[in-house]
Amino acid sequence: MRPILSALLRNKTGAVLVVIQIAITLAIVVNALFIVNQRLALIGRPTGMDEGNIFSFYSFGFTPNFQAGPTIKQDLRTLRGLPGVVDATPINLVPMSSSGSNLTLTAQRGENAPGVDAGIYDVDEHGVNALGLKLIAGRNFTHQEVAYVDPEKDYTPPVVIVTQGLAKALFPNGSALGKTIYWGGKKPSRIIGIVKRFYGNNYSGHIGWSILLPDVTTAKQIAYVVRAQPGQRDRLMPKVEKILGERNRDRTIIQMSAMSKTIDEHYREDRAMAVILIVVIALLIAVTALGIFGLAIFNVNRRRKQIGIRRALGARRMDIVGYFMTESWLMTTIGVVIGSALAVGLNYWLVMHYSVPRLAWYYVPAGIGLLWVLGAVAVLMPALRAASIPPAVATRTV
Repeated sequence: MRPILSALLRNKTGAVLVVIQIAITLAIVVNALFIVNQRLALIGRPTGMDEGNIFSFYSFGFTPNFQAGPTIKQDLRTLRGLPGVVDATPINLVPMSSSGSNLTLTAQRGENAPGVDAGIYDVDEHGVNALGLKLIAGRNFTHQEVAYVDPEKDYTPPVVIVTQGLAKALFPNGSALGKTIYWGGKKPSRIIGIVKRFYGNNYSGHIGWSILLPDVTTAKQIAYVVRAQPGQRDRLMPKVEKILGERNRDRTIIQMSAMSKTIDEHYREDRAMAVILIVVIALLIAVTALGIFGLAIFNVNRRRKQIGIRRALGARRMDIVGYFMTESWLMTTIGVVIGSALAVGLNYWLVMHYSVPRLAWYYVPAGIGLLWVLGAVAVLMPALRAASIPPAVATRTV
């Protein structure tokens, strides 16, 4: 170690620059990889719906003669009677779309009771099946429990179905089935069913906290979700648009879309961020490797006579390789020690200003291991080149 440290201290500018480069690379790469992993986990998690066989669209009434209630009932009879359709439901908002609706729910009566925000979805008794949700406790809505509601009037359903995540948030110490919840701490509803998972939108306090209500809003604009038999979705979409459009000229069918496409668009920004960060990570690693490689080549060329003398005194090829590998490891180690502190500090800043989750502890050791390997690989070729210098070089004056 002593001759290595002595050589580095005599020409410390290049070594210091490489150490700083390694430290900055570790800090950025560790946090970028953590964010990428978070985004990919978000994109890849199941929504709870039968994504591959569902499509959605909106019906928009635009004439004075349009009657929402009768139109919705007629549309549902038509949709459910089409060959290849498993089920269909009206819904206030398309899940995983660019809009959402949420309200605060509490497990106790009172305006000051602690509550959670949940995404709200109005469906009828076919909603669970049409969405492809898995009912894990309780029962579905009955036809008698579904109400057609005037959008101008306030309505609180007597019964609701919640997701498992929302049930645990409201009643962490027991089963939520059969319990009463309150809207804004005042109006009660009873939980009659629990579905395993239903990721709706990001406008609620938690994307997995969703609640299904047995009511259909008779507004001029209403959304439908249609679940097709496997392989029938793409065939049914243009057919449904044509049939419904021709049967009622007082409205138009808009935003016909497969659920898989809607989900892709929902995560478009997350996917773009992940791609950008991956490119940044690759560039940083490449630049750092080139920096280590360049410094090693420079040191080999500058120390050719010194290497020749060592070879003449009996140093083996592997001794020369080990010398430069150790030198690179020493610089890398100093860099990753500084970079570890920078990585933690950068994550703390991101947590405070951008609500990024705290960095998992194992990312820093993984980043250190990555840069150790990178340093060894980058210096290997210059080290082998140094080992090939013959002892005769020591006898030369230049």
